[in-house]
Amino acid sequence: MARRLPLSLRLYRFLWGIAAPLTPLLFQRRLRRGKEIKERLPERRGLPGFERPPGPLIWIHTASVGEITSVFGLIERVHAQNINLLVTSGTVTSAALAAQRLPRRVIHQFVPLDAPRYVRRFLNHWQPDLALLVESELWPNLIVEGAARSMPLILVNGRLSESSFRRWRRFPRTAAAVLDRLDLCLARTPADAERFAALNAPRVITTGNLKFDVPPPPVATDKLNALRAAAATRPVIGAASTHPGEETIVLEAHRLLRARTQNLLTVIAPRHPDRGPDIAAMAAAAGLKPALRSRGQLPGPGVDIYIADTIGELGLLYAFVPIVFIGGSLVRHGGQNPIEAAKLGSAIMHGPHVGNFSEIYGALDTINGAGLVADAETLADLAYAWLRDPAGRKAAAEAAHNTVMALGGALNRTLQTLDPYLMQLRLGQRAGFGGDRA
Repeated sequence: MARRLPLSLRLYRFLWGIAAPLTPLLFQRRLRRGKEIKERLPERRGLPGFERPPGPLIWIHTASVGEITSVFGLIERVHAQNINLLVTSGTVTSAALAAQRLPRRVIHQFVPLDAPRYVRRFLNHWQPDLALLVESELWPNLIVEGAARSMPLILVNGRLSESSFRRWRRFPRTAAAVLDRLDLCLARTPADAERFAALNAPRVITTGNLKFDVPPPPVATDKLNALRAAAATRPVIGAASTHPGEETIVLEAHRLLRARTQNLLTVIAPRHPDRGPDIAAMAAAAGLKPALRSRGQLPGPGVDIYIADTIGELGLLYAFVPIVFIGGSLVRHGGQNPIEAAKLGSAIMHGPHVGNFSEIYGALDTINGAGLVADAETLADLAYAWLRDPAGRKAAAEAAHNTVMALGGALNRTLQTLDPYLMQLRLGQRAGFGGDRA
């Protein structure tokens, strides 16, 4: 018998039902802002862009770039078992990254909006045999509709911040109705596991953070050589995954630092590459000469600020800059992932707001594998110290690299926990597998 939904979820489903006809207005607004791809808008209404492949199908749902990056290793290991994979995400940047880095036969689609009719249309076509939801992608209609089809739903790399936990605690029946429909909850940390268990999620297991096991992003040797040739012997620092408000601080730090360091080059890679022209305008207004990578420009002589406003090239940035500030941490965003920078040998700076990655930043700070900065002045001071002390900079980078490598293992633990489900798919034991399920 179907479990009765609490009033809050019934209201949520009702409101989405009456709002669905209005979504074309939302899509048009998002198109104007570059948040959607016109040719792929049908996917957001649950209409498929491809035929369903025959045989078992695992659906992996991610939110954006960070989440899809965290499961590249998982995707590769499952793909090697010859199981069909469908990966969904919700942003244009994640779709571009998927096109670059997903294995050839893995299908990417935009996730449908969480309207019941769109979700049902999506599930009717793809008929997944197993759904892996990544980090905190707990969309109520997606979970309710998936569970109604007896499709196992597993949260992997589960993340639940303290603020999100407090919000869920205000609606305990809603939280229970959503989380109780999960078969497994694989949490990143013991703290995440405790919060999920307190909300009555079933079968909570701490498997570790998959981000530690993500291979370093690719670095094209020819592109790296071109950057190094353009910069020649200039001192270089970088800022990666910056958010609005942080670029102003980085530009001020550049101004302070170049008073002590001649011919300085600063590279900025914004979290959202479409902001590149705006950052260039800010740099020009500050009296600095910018260049945009998206326009094919290189950081040649006279360029002060090089804006790396492209997708899928963070690895190139980390290989190029010896010192990098990781953004989302001088504004109250919660920080961005420092693991890739550590794996590629950059000395790391960060601000105080790193709650999204408190585990790794805490470990790095403890062993002096990263430096805490609070504003433009402290950012410039630490960058200057490391530019003058290559040995100290190298020691910090090596400490970060060793720490990140030692914290790995989540991928193997996750796969071990998922193995009974994967075994069923490999053996074809699930009734109606391969798209024959009603």
